[in-house]
Amino acid sequence: MTSSSKRKEEVHVVNGGVKQSAWSKAISCKAVWEEKDEFLDVVYWIRQIIAVILGVIWGVAPLKGFLGIVIFCVINAGVLYVYFSSFQQVDEEEYGGTWELTKEGFMTSFALFLVVWIIFYTALHYD
Repeated sequence: MTSSSKRKEEVHVVNGGVKQSAWSKAISCKAVWEEKDEFLDVVYWIRQIIAVILGVIWGVAPLKGFLGIVIFCVINAGVLYVYFSSFQQVDEEEYGGTWELTKEGFMTSFALFLVVWIIFYTALHYD
């Protein structure tokens, strides 16, 4: 087992012995993040989940063009901003500012969104 896989399986001890994984912290309001990279990983993977969901929706509802891209960007950035500023209430300055958290993993989620959108649109609406 590599050190990176051990790190991902690692759980943290919180509240006098209660173990809490990164994903349970991700859905807990105002969670304490001991490692900066752990929170950034959660932000990254939430973006990927949003990209797949919106790509499927955009492909099923025959949304086309620049409007679809703009709506994706607004939803993706908006949801993550609300997540880290209101739900988790992290100090943005610890992570390099609001802009750094807002753009964390954005381009990979945008590429994933485009691939899923194109595949679903082509499969369902191409004549």
